Amino acid sequence: MRNHPTVVLVAVLLSTVTLPISLTGASVALPDIGADLGAGLAPVQWVVNGYNATFASCMLAAGALADLLGRRRVFAVGVATFVVAGLASALADDIVLLDVVRAVAGIGAAAAGTAASALLAGAFSGPARTRVFGLFGTAIGAGLAFGPSIAGLLIEAFDWRAVFAGPALVGLLVLGLVPLLPPDRQARAVEAGSGAARAVGAGAGDAGAGGAGVAGGGRRIDWAGAASFTAALLLLIFGFVEGPALGWADPVIVVAFAGSAVLLGVFVLVERRHPEPMFDLGLLASPRFLGICLAAGVIVTVLVPLLVYLPSYFTGVLRWGPGRAGATLILLTAPTLVLPLLGAVLSRLLSATAVIVASVALVGAGAAWLTVLGPGSGPGGLAGPLLTMGAGIGLSIGLLDGLAVGSVAPARAGTAAGMINTARLASETIAIAVVGSVLATTTCGRLADPGFTAGLHTVLWSLAGLAGVAVFATAVLLRRGTSAVDRMAHDGVTVD
Repeated sequence: MRNHPTVVLVAVLLSTVTLPISLTGASVALPDIGADLGAGLAPVQWVVNGYNATFASCMLAAGALADLLGRRRVFAVGVATFVVAGLASALADDIVLLDVVRAVAGIGAAAAGTAASALLAGAFSGPARTRVFGLFGTAIGAGLAFGPSIAGLLIEAFDWRAVFAGPALVGLLVLGLVPLLPPDRQARAVEAGSGAARAVGAGAGDAGAGGAGVAGGGRRIDWAGAASFTAALLLLIFGFVEGPALGWADPVIVVAFAGSAVLLGVFVLVERRHPEPMFDLGLLASPRFLGICLAAGVIVTVLVPLLVYLPSYFTGVLRWGPGRAGATLILLTAPTLVLPLLGAVLSRLLSATAVIVASVALVGAGAAWLTVLGPGSGPGGLAGPLLTMGAGIGLSIGLLDGLAVGSVAPARAGTAAGMINTARLASETIAIAVVGSVLATTTCGRLADPGFTAGLHTVLWSLAGLAGVAVFATAVLLRRGTSAVDRMAHDGVTVD
């Protein structure tokens, strides 16, 4: 089984399923973490925000490193970092220490997640690639679907520390499979051969990119881009998380937002001038790729903040236990387990464009419908909106990743994976922070006041409106490249 594609698939799926569990599990555990460590809302929010912020900001650098240093090597280092940080989180007895190691876990998750996508792209091609990315989406869906309920059961059986120890133990199993993965040198040789064939129909742009990527040895890591993007995102998140407590006019908050804007401008300038930028701004000029990133970003902007803050509403306002709260969230996340493969099938029977646009529309409709939520709500009354949102999310998972990675030369798969995952993770990280600031303002820093319901309704209507705009924008962008998108979905051919 050494170097067999099946080993790659098993290792990738096991690692992938732990990443959303680490996020959703932490969100269910937030009330217990705050009570046990005596922490307020802002420090507790960093347990989730710190992980997501480093996850998002390190995706670009991780993708470049995977292409340059080798996907197996970056994958192994990422999983090992995630494991060590997870075990340290389980042992933390101080909220600051917990926040720090959670940020470290996000760095490891970024490396593991980006390299995992690139490993799949290197091990499979053609229709097989479409199928395995469907399974990739199912793995993400499994983590989302069962993460809250697993976390709730672990908290009730042990305590909140088990939420971090569990994924770390799975990571140890993945590390045991790393020696069986194809060596990076072998993977590059295989991709060089298959990439030449695919470049025939891809045009001169892909052929040139493929040649540069396979050469690999001369590539340079865009450290200035990585640093400016990371700093910009962290300052932005800091402003939103700390703003309600310090005051939006506080000089620290004003400087944080201003610094974020300046650093974002620096990042754009660096990427335009760097000979080999980790974020290919030229790729965003493609309506197809831009539409894929927009859809991915909006979908997680709706989903992830709800995964983070609905458990607090269920336990703080509805007075449910962690187990019941986690079980109810299965209504939102279970469709992500069963629908990714259906999304891949529908993209061939209908069109990838139709599936993606419908996914965004379902997510927005579900968010608007969820405004029925109130102090007297029960699981039955929430089933409709939660399942509607879950259906939209499930149909798109995996499909979006496969389309994005398949749109570039094989040797640049790591960079493409990093770009779409950065769009997705940056969106969800900013969304979590913004939603948290809205709720902190409406509840005066306590997610148990009557203001929690009003704040959530404001958030839900805003998310629904955002999704509505995104439906139109995504449809327009993808229609300009409909034939290319659908051809990729149908047979996995790389196009540009």
